[in-house]
Amino acid sequence: MRHTNKELLVKGIKSFGFTVLAMFMGPFLIYQAFKNEGHPFYWPVLILGIACAILAIYLGFRSVKIVMDAIFGEKTKD
Repeated sequence: MRHTNKELLVKGIKSFGFTVLAMFMGPFLIYQAFKNEGHPFYWPVLILGIACAILAIYLGFRSVKIVMDAIFGEKTKD
């Protein structure tokens, strides 16, 4: 019987925290950019918002992988 790797689980939970932050910041920044289309910072804010949205997707998959590795153990090749 395998035991849960607690250090890896804590790392996964922290990663989920950053994921949630990016999940809220991405749409917020995109909304702010579209609300102010005439502003000179329109493009930088829009690009930053899209980058945050893409980062949220990446961090989501990465966080799930870390938690799964902590619970079920690393995948070993035979």
